[in-house]
Amino acid sequence: MNTDNVSNQGQEASSLSSKMKLILLLAFPAVVENFFQTFIGFVDVYFVSKIGLAEVSAIGATNALLAIYFAVFMAVGVAANVRVANALGAKKVERARHIAQQALILSVLFGIFTGVVTLFFARPLLALMGLEEQVLDIGETYFRIVAIPSVFMSLMFVLSANLRGVGDTRSPMKVSIVINIVHAALGYVLIFGLWVFPEMGVAGAAWATVGSRMLGTLLLLYYIQRSEVLAFRRDYWAVDWGHQKELAKLGSPAAGEVLIMRAGQIVYFGFIVSLGTSVFAAHQIAGNVEVISYMAGYGFATAVTILAGQQIGAGKIEEASSYVKIGAWMAVGLMGVLGTLLFFLGGWAGTLFSEDQEVIAEIGNALKVSGAFQPFLAALLTLTGAYQAANNTKFPMYLTAAGMWAIRTTLVYFLGVYLGWGLTGVWVAIGIDIVFRAGVLAAKFVKGTWMNLEKEPEVESQCHPQSTKETMSACANNY
Repeated sequence: MNTDNVSNQGQEASSLSSKMKLILLLAFPAVVENFFQTFIGFVDVYFVSKIGLAEVSAIGATNALLAIYFAVFMAVGVAANVRVANALGAKKVERARHIAQQALILSVLFGIFTGVVTLFFARPLLALMGLEEQVLDIGETYFRIVAIPSVFMSLMFVLSANLRGVGDTRSPMKVSIVINIVHAALGYVLIFGLWVFPEMGVAGAAWATVGSRMLGTLLLLYYIQRSEVLAFRRDYWAVDWGHQKELAKLGSPAAGEVLIMRAGQIVYFGFIVSLGTSVFAAHQIAGNVEVISYMAGYGFATAVTILAGQQIGAGKIEEASSYVKIGAWMAVGLMGVLGTLLFFLGGWAGTLFSEDQEVIAEIGNALKVSGAFQPFLAALLTLTGAYQAANNTKFPMYLTAAGMWAIRTTLVYFLGVYLGWGLTGVWVAIGIDIVFRAGVLAAKFVKGTWMNLEKEPEVESQCHPQSTKETMSACANNY
């Protein structure tokens, strides 16, 4: 199938079965991609757990800070994904191409900025989490290696988002599979040492991650250039402030939502650290296991964002709502099954990472709690994707702020620390926040007040003077 034509199929699909097939067509590659993307972190934690729990805690703390960088990169990706999908739904191909390239300019700038921040402030940022000196030293090494070349992380987020915006979820999936095979092999060799390669420990894990991301960026650029819609045009590299304003307006609340989430996460991570390094390590391990189910939900959220975005761009509001409902229920069903597996097999999963019976028990308890909340997490992820497709990124941001600070962070301290429930209390607090936010998004969706359908802003430089006469004509017809 030509994935550049998915938008046409999305507009033609009408029956329940055809819609489910189309959702699966887009969701399955996204699920596989997300699974392999997650596998990078899983492999790092698995290999590093063989060195020690301090190393696991160091990577976990670093990833909490990297998640703030990811929030910014992801926001640009969300904005690009939605605007590209909206443009294709309205059959404005050149507009889609132009926005996609403008998003890449923004991604490079943010990637360079976060790299510079890491260069000068890596240790002070990690110190904010109250880490023990040994963990702080290890974390600083890992953080610097992985995050100074942040531009590759940023480009991967936005290049993948552009491809998904045109309905191509297969290419990012293929890239994800390749780079994870490379990452796993490099990780083993560089962490433990093999042949002429010395044992590098945590630094080896970091260099393996950087190498795989550089390869991923090159492969995604290859697929972009093969796309009929996204192949680069030289005149579209000039900064277009109209499109940059569009991306910022839609992406800023999405970034704000994740930044609020990550800021709260850093605070309650501090509460977990106060329970002990082994407890924090158990929390990180449980999170790396749970994320397998989490990524399945993200796959369906991706499909919902693409299809709802295209239908909204075409002015078919009822069709957009239909895709959201079907996609959400499919995600709930799948994550319900995965949640059951987490509930019953969580303790066994813990044995893969540690021989400490106390740590294994903590992991098992956390995953039992997590398993019970997976259907609600599925609803939260897919509905958030729907709101983004409807250009409504502000409400999820406000809701995340309320859930994170009024519910999650407060309850993590109250249940986990004050009442002494430990890691089990932490995961109960997380689950309550998930149920709250999923319920509010669902209620607003049912009422039909989930969209923000503002008129598309006029873009001053829709067609550039240096374009050829033929290109100008095509631009005027399709922009």
